[in-house]
Amino acid sequence: MDYLAEVITAVDHVVWGPVMLMLLVGTGVVLTVRCRFLTWRNLPWAVRVTLSRESREKGKGSGDVSPFSALTTALAATIGTGNIVGVATAMAAGGPGALVWMWISACFGLSSKFAECMLAVKYREKDERGEMCGGPMYTMKNAWKSEHPGFGAALGWCFAFFAVLASFGIGNMTQGNSITASLHAAFGLPAKPVAVVLMVLSFLIIMGGIRSIAKVSSVVVPFMAIFYVICGLFVIVGNLNHLPAGICMILKMAFSPEAAGGALCGNMTSSVFAAVRFGVARGIFSNEAGMGSAAITAAAATTDHPVRQGYVNMTGTFWDTLVVCTITGLVIACSGVLGQVNPDTGAVYEGAALTIAAFSTIFGEAGGGLVTIGIVLFAFSTILGWEYQGEKAFEYLAGSRRYNRMYRLLFSLMVYVGATQSLELVWSFSDIANALMALPNLISLLLLSKEVGRDVQEYQRTIRREQRQAAIRHGRQ
Repeated sequence: MDYLAEVITAVDHVVWGPVMLMLLVGTGVVLTVRCRFLTWRNLPWAVRVTLSRESREKGKGSGDVSPFSALTTALAATIGTGNIVGVATAMAAGGPGALVWMWISACFGLSSKFAECMLAVKYREKDERGEMCGGPMYTMKNAWKSEHPGFGAALGWCFAFFAVLASFGIGNMTQGNSITASLHAAFGLPAKPVAVVLMVLSFLIIMGGIRSIAKVSSVVVPFMAIFYVICGLFVIVGNLNHLPAGICMILKMAFSPEAAGGALCGNMTSSVFAAVRFGVARGIFSNEAGMGSAAITAAAATTDHPVRQGYVNMTGTFWDTLVVCTITGLVIACSGVLGQVNPDTGAVYEGAALTIAAFSTIFGEAGGGLVTIGIVLFAFSTILGWEYQGEKAFEYLAGSRRYNRMYRLLFSLMVYVGATQSLELVWSFSDIANALMALPNLISLLLLSKEVGRDVQEYQRTIRREQRQAAIRHGRQ
């Protein structure tokens, strides 16, 4: 068992090494240039569309759920423990400057998320019951159907296979384990009763399919994000006198070859390489831009144009990294606990303990409870979002939705297994499955980048027309 753990850990370090990180960010750079930076320039418009009443309705175009529900279901899978624990891990290992590299990777991740979601809507299909099926596997299968059918089908099968594995790992067992571990640490709750409740709740929601998952996600995701952001803002305001110094340390340690953090960071030192490595890795882990998972959910959206839904789902990276992760990063940076020693363990604060210590500077003992509630809500929503994504990948492999209920039942049972077992091996295995899932998706995005650029530029006329009409209506008011 020890040898197996060493092998899996070694493979994990290889697949998530510099080459994979460069490929993920590099794909985003290529797509951003191909789109002539329209994904950046149109971000304010995309946010307004996402928050509009129209995005909550299903009257425009074809699909199974509203554009907003498709986004929140995708966000349910991405806003998770990475926003709380991942940011803290990145800043503890790579210094405060890791937050800047999370922002940079997210900016290029906007284009990756846009492209994979837009293509998923463009190449989606209807199953035998009239429900939408889409995602990178369908994009790969249909984009090269006439020219290279074998290549596209093989690429799509690889993506779907690793997506199913990832759904049981990072999307299920590891999240259930995080929930039970955090509730036991904060409130002393035993794992097995909590695991039973998690399993039953998951089963009741996911057996209703995408409409049930979307209905819950459209309520839970905005609530949990707003709750966490408000609590974080309280901490930032409470430590406002340290915020300027904290921001200076974030910027200074992002680009200095070897920078010392100073008093706010416990005099910790970190190289720019460490900041880049951990910032990019944790940022991608959090928002999943380029991995293709969110595109599966985007394909279910009711929309009249693929580019429009691509923009809606693109905002998921904005909300996940540029809002929620930023709140966590600023809370840690201005709290003065980064680089300090945890008196309970005698080691430097890291992971969830670092975030809890930061929140506790204002909320006291209640800080641990608030962070725990955030972890529970974030992790449970991840289970729901990943179930749908894994189910659609499983359906693609099976060639029919006949076995979907079997998958849902097995997925629910695995929540219990994950919540009651030690999962060190599963975490590493899940990371490997995520990387292997991302690889065919990135190849597809690069090969279709010219098509993505052409489509986004053609749709720009529609956006300009909407902006002119909105300006006229605003002028009349």
